[in-house]
Amino acid sequence: MRDPETKVLCQTPTPGKAGTNIPEWKYLAVRRAILKAVPRRGEGIAFRDLSALVSKMLRPEDRRLLGSVTWHTVTVKLHLEVLGELERVPGVTLQRLRRAK
Repeated sequence: MRDPETKVLCQTPTPGKAGTNIPEWKYLAVRRAILKAVPRRGEGIAFRDLSALVSKMLRPEDRRLLGSVTWHTVTVKLHLEVLGELERVPGVTLQRLRRAK
């Protein structure tokens, strides 16, 4: 059962910008989908494709209850960058992501 009271503070790599609290179940569902979608090596995936991939990987009920998949994907992605689990591929003009660990 989901605990609506438990929250995760999703930090952002932008200095001086406050983090956002989201329900833990939303964080875990989106995190799991992001980590499945983003490869560990190579050129990674284009950031612009990430939300669509995450949406496909979520269970239909989670997708329905989540609200904006795009907003939650960006919020969790930024937090995973802060944690060092995701990295932006250097040297490319359009943002690409890969797993850092």
